[in-house]
Amino acid sequence: MFRELVRKNKQLSMEDCVHVLKNETRGVLSVQGDDGYPYGMPMNHYYNEEDGCVYFHCGKIGHRLEALQKNDKVSFCVYDYGYRNEGEWALNVKSIIIFGRMELIEDMDMIVDITRRLSLKFIQDEEHIRKEIEGSAHRTLLMKLVPEHICGKLVNEA
Repeated sequence: MFRELVRKNKQLSMEDCVHVLKNETRGVLSVQGDDGYPYGMPMNHYYNEEDGCVYFHCGKIGHRLEALQKNDKVSFCVYDYGYRNEGEWALNVKSIIIFGRMELIEDMDMIVDITRRLSLKFIQDEEHIRKEIEGSAHRTLLMKLVPEHICGKLVNEA
């Protein structure tokens, strides 16, 4: 159902894919938007090794949620900052794409837990995180991307 990479020698292992998903802070989530147009938006994410799913937090209204109510199929692309080999101008980037279905979660305990974990990717101040969550959790929706296919590759810009 999902396409295989043409250049298999560029394919990343699942271990490399998970490393990028865990360590990078944002990617682009794409849904099928109005009139069938793709709608992609940058999103912070949390990759949960326990269940292999990717989590996002957002508000409870908007274009993204309206699109998801019509079609729960999404793609999510994450890439790292890359590196240059000595003496070369081209950047080498690890790029991960996930295809899957999005579930909307309104369970407050889960919202608090995952939002806390996500926040720790940006700031280590537990007290600040607790206060922010206390003030915002009631307005927060959690989205859970259940992967159907994960593929990563090393892209060379040359």
